Amino acid sequence: MSKPVELEKSLPSLWRITRYFWPHLRQYRGLIVGSMSALFLEVGLRLLEPWPLKFIFDYILGTKATGKIKQLPEFLRSYDTITLLTFAAIAVVVITSLRALAAFWQTVGFAKLGNRALGKVRSQLYRHVQYLSLSFHTQAKTGDLVVRLMGDVGMLQDVAVTALLPMLAKILIVGGMIALMFTMNWQLAVIAVGVFPLFWLRTIALSKKMQEVAKKQRRQEGAMAASVAESLQAIRTVQVLSLEDRFSETFSSENDRSAKQDVRGKRLSAALERSVDVLVAIATALVLWFGTRLVLDFKVTPGELIVFLAYLKSAYRPVQDFAKYTSRLGKASAAGERVIDLLERVPDVRDLPGAVRAPALSGALRFDRVSFSYESDRELLTDIDLDVKPGQHVALVGSSGGGKTTLFSLILRLYDPVKGRVLVDGRDLREFTIESLRSQISVVLQDNVLFAASVKDNIAFGSPGASLEEVQAVARLANAHDFIMALPKGYDTVLGERGVNLSHGQRQRIAIARAAIRKAPFLILDEPMTGLDRKNEREVLDALEGLYHSRTTFLITHDPRHAAMADLILYLDQGRVVERGTHAELMSLNGRYAALHRVRTLEHVGDAPQAAAEMSSPIQIIPTAVAS
Repeated sequence: MSKPVELEKSLPSLWRITRYFWPHLRQYRGLIVGSMSALFLEVGLRLLEPWPLKFIFDYILGTKATGKIKQLPEFLRSYDTITLLTFAAIAVVVITSLRALAAFWQTVGFAKLGNRALGKVRSQLYRHVQYLSLSFHTQAKTGDLVVRLMGDVGMLQDVAVTALLPMLAKILIVGGMIALMFTMNWQLAVIAVGVFPLFWLRTIALSKKMQEVAKKQRRQEGAMAASVAESLQAIRTVQVLSLEDRFSETFSSENDRSAKQDVRGKRLSAALERSVDVLVAIATALVLWFGTRLVLDFKVTPGELIVFLAYLKSAYRPVQDFAKYTSRLGKASAAGERVIDLLERVPDVRDLPGAVRAPALSGALRFDRVSFSYESDRELLTDIDLDVKPGQHVALVGSSGGGKTTLFSLILRLYDPVKGRVLVDGRDLREFTIESLRSQISVVLQDNVLFAASVKDNIAFGSPGASLEEVQAVARLANAHDFIMALPKGYDTVLGERGVNLSHGQRQRIAIARAAIRKAPFLILDEPMTGLDRKNEREVLDALEGLYHSRTTFLITHDPRHAAMADLILYLDQGRVVERGTHAELMSLNGRYAALHRVRTLEHVGDAPQAAAEMSSPIQIIPTAVAS
């Protein structure tokens, strides 16, 4: 009794997948009804297809031997033999043509149904992946996600159209033919279907193995895609460090493992197909031997035997196809399980029940005894208390890993605190929908990503629907207009992926323009000057001055020279605020901030004239630091 359980574990995941995606299918009821109608018509015509042959063998070729001509319908008895033969030949063409037309329409209908429904699944999956929390994306491999989104859904589409839905038609055909065979002659029918249990047992034995192989191969393909994505996204680093051979060896190793799984799956599939071929040959030989004896004993007519053999061949063709498609159905099952696994992942950060759209925010922010950790045994932020007034500038400094970036991630609700609350305008952030909250926060990161779109579109992403005049205005504010106009097509110039055809400083200024166009009450700057030379740093600082006005600003930096202009400076270490105050207050305290400031100042006095010029800059207020 264990065998059916094994089959239940292997094939029926397809049934689970079908039930899961049924809401997408039932939207196309008209297409389902039309396709099913064409399917039933094809089944009926296929059952009718051998009967002209029976007519020829029984009423024309077998007339003298059987006297069947007397049993012809009255309206046919006036026709001669050649005319009857002509009618039978025309009937073969008409029935086959109508059957082919019905098959065409059901194939096209099911193709449309599968593609439309699974196209919606792909869109749903893509949207869902984008809303999954950062905690998921930091662990997931990009290449594997791409394989699930494109390859696995594509596999479902392909198999649904070319295997699963056609198998439905063939199951109906087999059922109809078996019923007719038992009606014609139960003895021959028993012989014909006698090999079905053998086929069933053979399928049980191999289908579970084939599905396991398919799952391993899909995982292997995901690992291959992850390796490719990792190396291509960091191709500059790969080439600089001469890592081409290492990544090639890793890819080749994954590719070899995938190929081995594929060969193993093909071997299992071929074993099942050839087994079915042998079983079909045995059944055909038995029916032919026993049926011929019945004809010789005048218990059945030659025409009935011909129809029986035609049905037998047609009935076993779906069985052979099922064996051929078992491997593909196994792959589709594995692909569907991977898609469902992704769709069923619930974002850690999501809109809570009853969340409302955030009103226009003033910019007040408060951290109320906030603690946060990725893992329960290690807190990244501990008991953070902070009260920020609208328009206030706050700088976060400290060593790497101190919790600076984590703190601004809580403001954006990329994560939620484990303890405490983050409040905006006196209300918990979680009371608002995520989209309405983030739309009121502008962000400039250390390494801003620009998309493979025009310069205008990259800036307008900060405020969809912005006009060219608005884009140009914020570009001037960000000191980006001049270099943009020098590009081949100005604002219509299409940037390379991640903006690789621009310098780091130029990318930063476009990112500043993108943040400025949003006109949000909150501004977060995460190490915006990192990696810039002094000239670009000066230009970026000038551009940032235009963003500070009337915005609550958080500047995350390792360089206290950039933090000196803030109204409030927080020094974070191991997730705790160990020092807070203005630049002058912290210099007077002579603690960690003051020590860091003196080190940074010494690092930048190597070039005396340029250092002097920078020290005179009002934005960095270095003279105050030196005086302190």
